[in-house]
Amino acid sequence: MIQTIKDVFRYWDLLWNLVARDLKTRYRGSILGFLWTILTPLFMAIIYIGFLRLLAGGRGFGIQYEDIIIGVFAWQFTVQCVNAGLNCVTGNSSLVKKVFFPRIILPLSVSVTGLVNFLLTLVVQWVLVAILLYNMKSTFLEVTTLWVPLMSLYHLLFNFSLVLLVAAANVYFRDTQHIVNLLMSAWFFMSPVMYPLSLVEGVARSHPWVAQVYLLNPMTVIITGYRAMQLPGVSFPWTATSVVGLLIPLVIMGAAYVVFQRSQRYFSDML
Repeated sequence: MIQTIKDVFRYWDLLWNLVARDLKTRYRGSILGFLWTILTPLFMAIIYIGFLRLLAGGRGFGIQYEDIIIGVFAWQFTVQCVNAGLNCVTGNSSLVKKVFFPRIILPLSVSVTGLVNFLLTLVVQWVLVAILLYNMKSTFLEVTTLWVPLMSLYHLLFNFSLVLLVAAANVYFRDTQHIVNLLMSAWFFMSPVMYPLSLVEGVARSHPWVAQVYLLNPMTVIITGYRAMQLPGVSFPWTATSVVGLLIPLVIMGAAYVVFQRSQRYFSDML
């Protein structure tokens, strides 16, 4: 691991060039360009808000608009990283075959690109959430909102571990992309993207263990952490299960690193 970190710093220029290339080419030729990074999660949030209002007949199930906005923007960060990670190795086959460099730079570059996009969209998210809070509750974002960029680094670590896994798997099994799309769709509904954790706790009153098991989902603790930092009246559920949920991404990161390092030895032969 230490040697890998040294190698990444040694090839820092390559990492930076890959990130810059991804940022420049992602929306090349489109009229709105980078605005799509903001508009995509924003449109998704608007659709979910309208759907839930229609489904609830105006009652809303106690779900707040700001909950959906924060959840969707955080979820899109993970989705963008995973989707880009699927082809970060297979899409650079000529580079992998002809140039010697630490292969881990490829998944790291798409993860960093996702982080840059996410940090830029945070500005729009904060403006929207601040307007909603003031209009409905005459209050503003919590001071702890300043810690959100630090939380995003933890989120980046988790996304990077997922990218390592899907990047390696897609080299050996080209059906990985279709499987991942199905799993991401299921994972979306099993994570509190469109609803707060309190809704799950309310539904599971007769079976409290359900809410505790739900906290083992890394995206549950990540999205809830974002909301607790930004929204007044929202607190993070510090329990033994939630702590385990926070540690799971670290375990996944270790396993993903080992899998990627072992499989990358044969990338040139498989591409």
